[in-house]
Amino acid sequence: MIKKSAQLWCMISLMVLTSLPLNGQEIQRKNYAYFSIEPDIVTNYLGANARKLGYVRVTVELMLEDADYLEAAEHHAPLLTAATIDIFGRQPEEKVKSLTGREDIRRACLERLRELMKRETGNEMIKDVIFTKYLYQS
Repeated sequence: MIKKSAQLWCMISLMVLTSLPLNGQEIQRKNYAYFSIEPDIVTNYLGANARKLGYVRVTVELMLEDADYLEAAEHHAPLLTAATIDIFGRQPEEKVKSLTGREDIRRACLERLRELMKRETGNEMIKDVIFTKYLYQS
Protein backbone atom coordinates (compact mmCIF):
# COMPACT_ATOMS: atom_id res chain seq x y z
CA MET A 1 0.00 0.00 0.00
CA ILE A 2 2.81 2.40 0.88
CA LYS A 3 4.61 1.50 -2.34
CA LYS A 4 1.50 2.37 -4.44
CA SER A 5 1.06 5.67 -2.58
CA ALA A 6 4.70 6.55 -3.24
CA GLN A 7 4.30 5.73 -6.93
CA LEU A 8 1.14 7.82 -7.14
CA TRP A 9 2.88 10.72 -5.38
CA CYS A 10 5.82 10.50 -7.81
CA MET A 11 3.50 10.52 -10.83
CA ILE A 12 1.54 13.53 -9.54
CA SER A 13 4.76 15.40 -8.74
CA LEU A 14 6.13 14.66 -12.21
CA MET A 15 2.94 15.90 -13.87
CA VAL A 16 3.00 19.13 -11.84
CA LEU A 17 6.68 19.74 -12.53
CA THR A 18 6.36 19.16 -16.28
CA SER A 19 3.41 21.56 -16.49
CA LEU A 20 5.31 24.44 -14.85
CA PRO A 21 7.01 27.06 -17.05
CA LEU A 22 10.77 26.74 -17.40
CA ASN A 23 12.85 29.35 -15.57
CA GLY A 24 9.77 31.38 -14.69
CA GLN A 25 8.96 31.98 -18.36
CA GLU A 26 5.43 31.68 -19.63
CA ILE A 27 4.87 29.06 -22.26
CA GLN A 28 3.48 30.72 -25.37
CA ARG A 29 0.92 28.66 -27.17
CA LYS A 30 0.30 29.07 -30.85
CA ASN A 31 -3.04 30.56 -31.80
CA TYR A 32 -3.59 28.56 -34.98
CA ALA A 33 -6.64 29.25 -37.11
CA TYR A 34 -8.24 27.47 -40.05
CA PHE A 35 -9.47 29.06 -43.25
CA SER A 36 -11.55 27.20 -45.83
CA ILE A 37 -11.05 27.95 -49.48
CA GLU A 38 -14.62 28.13 -50.72
CA PRO A 39 -16.18 26.85 -52.82
CA ASP A 40 -14.48 23.46 -53.27
CA ILE A 41 -11.80 23.31 -55.94
CA VAL A 42 -13.34 21.63 -58.98
CA THR A 43 -11.13 21.39 -62.06
CA ASN A 44 -9.88 19.11 -64.81
CA TYR A 45 -6.61 17.24 -64.80
CA LEU A 46 -4.70 15.57 -67.62
CA GLY A 47 -5.96 12.10 -68.48
CA ALA A 48 -3.99 9.09 -69.65
CA ASN A 49 -4.03 10.41 -73.22
CA ALA A 50 -4.42 13.86 -74.74
CA ARG A 51 -8.09 13.30 -75.60
CA LYS A 52 -9.13 12.30 -72.13
CA LEU A 53 -9.59 14.64 -69.18
CA GLY A 54 -10.55 13.75 -65.65
CA TYR A 55 -11.86 15.99 -62.96
CA VAL A 56 -11.06 16.44 -59.33
CA ARG A 57 -13.04 18.00 -56.49
CA VAL A 58 -11.10 18.97 -53.39
CA THR A 59 -12.03 20.77 -50.18
CA VAL A 60 -8.98 22.76 -49.07
CA GLU A 61 -8.39 24.02 -45.54
CA LEU A 62 -5.48 26.29 -44.68
CA MET A 63 -3.91 26.09 -41.24
CA LEU A 64 -2.76 29.63 -40.46
CA GLU A 65 0.08 30.44 -38.07
CA ASP A 66 -2.13 32.87 -36.14
CA ALA A 67 -5.80 33.83 -35.98
CA ASP A 68 -4.76 37.40 -36.81
CA TYR A 69 -4.08 36.22 -40.37
CA LEU A 70 -7.71 35.25 -41.07
CA GLU A 71 -8.58 38.65 -42.52
CA ALA A 72 -5.59 38.61 -44.89
CA ALA A 73 -6.38 35.05 -45.98
CA GLU A 74 -9.97 36.05 -46.72
CA HIS A 75 -8.81 39.12 -48.64
CA HIS A 76 -6.45 37.00 -50.79
CA ALA A 77 -8.84 34.03 -51.17
CA PRO A 78 -9.30 34.54 -54.95
CA LEU A 79 -5.52 34.42 -55.45
CA LEU A 80 -5.20 31.31 -53.27
CA THR A 81 -8.06 29.61 -55.12
CA ALA A 82 -6.62 30.40 -58.55
CA ALA A 83 -3.17 29.11 -57.56
CA THR A 84 -4.63 25.86 -56.22
CA ILE A 85 -6.72 25.33 -59.37
CA ASP A 86 -3.63 25.96 -61.49
CA ILE A 87 -1.60 23.36 -59.57
CA PHE A 88 -4.30 20.70 -59.91
CA GLY A 89 -4.84 21.47 -63.58
CA ARG A 90 -1.19 20.66 -64.36
CA GLN A 91 -1.19 17.24 -62.68
CA PRO A 92 -1.18 13.95 -64.61
CA GLU A 93 -3.81 11.33 -63.87
CA GLU A 94 -1.46 8.93 -62.07
CA LYS A 95 -0.41 11.66 -59.63
CA VAL A 96 -3.99 12.70 -58.85
CA LYS A 97 -5.02 9.09 -58.21
CA SER A 98 -2.12 7.93 -56.04
CA LEU A 99 -1.64 8.63 -52.35
CA THR A 100 1.98 9.67 -52.79
CA GLY A 101 0.98 11.88 -55.71
CA ARG A 102 -1.74 13.47 -53.60
CA GLU A 103 0.85 14.28 -50.94
CA ASP A 104 3.14 15.78 -53.60
CA ILE A 105 0.26 17.96 -54.80
CA ARG A 106 -0.49 19.04 -51.22
CA ARG A 107 3.14 20.03 -50.68
CA ALA A 108 3.21 21.90 -54.00
CA CYS A 109 0.09 23.79 -52.92
CA LEU A 110 1.65 24.59 -49.55
CA GLU A 111 4.86 25.92 -51.10
CA ARG A 112 3.05 27.97 -53.75
CA LEU A 113 0.50 29.46 -51.35
CA ARG A 114 3.24 30.36 -48.84
CA GLU A 115 5.21 32.00 -51.63
CA LEU A 116 2.19 34.03 -52.76
CA MET A 117 1.31 35.17 -49.24
CA LYS A 118 4.94 36.13 -48.59
CA ARG A 119 4.90 38.24 -51.74
CA GLU A 120 1.52 39.84 -50.98
CA THR A 121 1.74 40.35 -47.21
CA GLY A 122 5.39 39.95 -46.27
CA ASN A 123 4.59 36.87 -44.18
CA GLU A 124 4.13 33.23 -45.23
CA MET A 125 1.19 32.93 -42.79
CA ILE A 126 0.27 29.36 -43.82
CA LYS A 127 1.47 26.53 -41.61
CA ASP A 128 -0.18 23.69 -43.53
CA VAL A 129 -2.61 22.79 -46.30
CA ILE A 130 -5.16 20.09 -45.57
CA PHE A 131 -7.35 18.28 -48.11
CA THR A 132 -10.50 17.32 -46.20
CA LYS A 133 -12.38 15.96 -49.22
CA TYR A 134 -10.66 14.53 -52.27
CA LEU A 135 -12.73 13.07 -55.12
CA TYR A 136 -11.63 12.32 -58.66
CA GLN A 137 -13.10 10.75 -61.75
CA SER A 138 -11.45 9.87 -65.03
